[in-house]
Amino acid sequence: MIVEIQVLPNSSGTYNSDYRHVDAAIAAIDRSGLNCEVGALGTTIKGKANHVWPLLREAHEACLKSGASSLVTIVNIHQTASEQDEISIAVLTDKFRDKSSRSKGNEYGSHHD
Repeated sequence: MIVEIQVLPNSSGTYNSDYRHVDAAIAAIDRSGLNCEVGALGTTIKGKANHVWPLLREAHEACLKSGASSLVTIVNIHQTASEQDEISIAVLTDKFRDKSSRSKGNEYGSHHD
C-alpha cells in the first residue's frame, strides 16, 4: 500500500507555528520505520496495510497532541488486491526526478510563471 498524507492544522499561534504540528506528524511517521518521503505538500508512505492504517491515525493525532486547535487530514491511497502486485514509490516518481531533463534554473522544465 502506498499512501500520501497531508495534515492541515490550525493553531492559535502565528502562521509558522502550524509547522510544528506538521513536524509532529512527520516525526510520528519517521518513528514507524516505514519507507517514507516527505514532500512539499504531503508525505508518501509505503508499507503493509496493517501498519499503514494505524500510522495514519497516529500522524493525525500527533498534530492534535502537539497543540493544534483543529485539523483537516487528507489521505490518498493506492492499494492492490495482492501485496505481490504493489509498486514502489520510486517506480511512481523516479522518472520525474531526472535532473538532466529539466531546464537550467527552472525545476519545472519550460514552464514559466
